[in-house]
Amino acid sequence: MSSKAPPMLAGTLQTDPRSGGLKRSSGVQVLPSVAETWAQVRDNSNTDVDWLLAGYDQGSKTDITVLAQGHGGLEACAAALPSDEPVFGGCRLSTGRFRHFYHAPESASVMKKGRASMHKNGVLNVLEGCDGEIAIRPGMTEADL
Repeated sequence: MSSKAPPMLAGTLQTDPRSGGLKRSSGVQVLPSVAETWAQVRDNSNTDVDWLLAGYDQGSKTDITVLAQGHGGLEACAAALPSDEPVFGGCRLSTGRFRHFYHAPESASVMKKGRASMHKNGVLNVLEGCDGEIAIRPGMTEADL
């Protein structure tokens, strides 16, 4: 057996009435790097990272990893949004509050957008301590909230 810790199975559960109400996971696996980076965003003493973007690991349909992180608040985060892939993320606002988001650009394939929307809650549950969700878009600023 391997001593390496498995990825965190995110907390999204689906209940199918045909299964007698049994709950099952959505299958998304949020890799530990996402929670570790989010802890850096939430750390008041860390001024290097105040946002993160997470998405599917290269070639995976279930593993979520950190795609980008940085400093510059919502503006920098919005500028880093990819134009063809769904992403999840969160940022610290200038008020010190935290918001998370799911962004699916129109140019992303329907299959990718559908899969990501099924995994949304599981991924965003890992980004603990957020006040709410925002509808982020490229070029967005805090004044748009």
